Amino acid sequence: MLKKLFGFDPAKTTIRTEIVAGITTFLTMSYILAVNPTMFGELDGMPVGSVFTSTALAAIVGCLAMAFVGKLPFGLAPGMGLNAFFVYSVCMGMGYSWQFALTAVLIEGLIFIVLTLTNLREAIVNAIPMSLRNAIGAGIGLFIAFIGLKSAGVVVADGATLVALGDVTSGSALLAFIGLVITGFMYSRNVPGAILLGIIITMVIGIPLGVTEFKGIVSAPESIDPIFCQFEFDKIFSVDMLVVVFTFFFIDMFDTVGTLVGVCTKAKMMDENGNIYRVKQAFMADSIATTAGALLGTSTTTTYVESAAGVAQGGRSGLTALVVGGCFVIAMFFSPLFLSIPSAATAPALIIVGLLMAEQIKNVNFDDFSESIPAFVCMLMMPLTYSISNGILIGMITYVLMNMICGKFKKLSSAMYILAILFILKYILI
Repeated sequence: MLKKLFGFDPAKTTIRTEIVAGITTFLTMSYILAVNPTMFGELDGMPVGSVFTSTALAAIVGCLAMAFVGKLPFGLAPGMGLNAFFVYSVCMGMGYSWQFALTAVLIEGLIFIVLTLTNLREAIVNAIPMSLRNAIGAGIGLFIAFIGLKSAGVVVADGATLVALGDVTSGSALLAFIGLVITGFMYSRNVPGAILLGIIITMVIGIPLGVTEFKGIVSAPESIDPIFCQFEFDKIFSVDMLVVVFTFFFIDMFDTVGTLVGVCTKAKMMDENGNIYRVKQAFMADSIATTAGALLGTSTTTTYVESAAGVAQGGRSGLTALVVGGCFVIAMFFSPLFLSIPSAATAPALIIVGLLMAEQIKNVNFDDFSESIPAFVCMLMMPLTYSISNGILIGMITYVLMNMICGKFKKLSSAMYILAILFILKYILI
């Protein structure tokens, strides 16, 4: 039954492993339950409590879709970056209402469903050369490690150098380093559930350090009536709607592609041709989640790169995604308790998972510069531009141009040329 429902293979994993993997993934991505309400709360007419509930519900729908349709160990929730574009660019920057932005998200989700049914998204994934696939995984590793360092205050913003070292002798940064040593030690000793245990132990250590703030245990979820199915269909044919939908489309498309390619490559969830198992079904789950998220009143719901933490714990089937969804259900009623987990407690998990993913770069042929330069650019752009999609887009453009200049036209398919042209136009026009 488990194999039929979730793609569970007892030869590759166990029920206990899948449960631990799901809880680990949830803990590393649960910060969205705190970030999303705070961010959307800056918009008039979007109550923080309602946004919290809609965020959790969108994650539940997305995880269930991934569990039963995708049958892959990935967690979904409203995406970081996409929520910032929603609030600060579309609403505050362009001056549109949040109802306008939700309409754009709904349209994007419906477009993705159509493209998935026509296999176009799958064709785009398969057009990415193997060297870039390995670079995507390594770049995501650097990216999520950077997210962990930033969230813990180890890396901070600096006006002169863009980034600088934070105060590592106290507070969150110190706790993150303590947690990193503890989690790293347990992982090196092959302690079962090392990453999850590291998060819990680090959280407890944070109490006497004053970093972990206990916020309570239980609270009832608030109604989503104020933001449920709030759309402005009278503006769907405007030029601005086209621009917003297109931007949502590109960011979500290649963030998801990057996550699936990077994490599945690391987990060896690929066939002999290097193609991801059930990628079409994974894209369909992502499309369903985005459409449902718009109806529920939140920004684009997407596959989370933090899923790599669960995969590192051994998660290999949709059962992991089901557990993640179950954790979001619990979080709706125990939000104060889950929100007591500080970012410093999840930072060590992200750093270690980043390390595990970064090793994929060793599979790139560094003796061939037509392969290594695009791969390095792809990997570097992700953390430095804070975007998986930018890494993929610029990496593909560089790959095509490098191989054209080197006269290696046989390595380039027609799909690669088309993608490179579209990516260039994206940066020129938007």
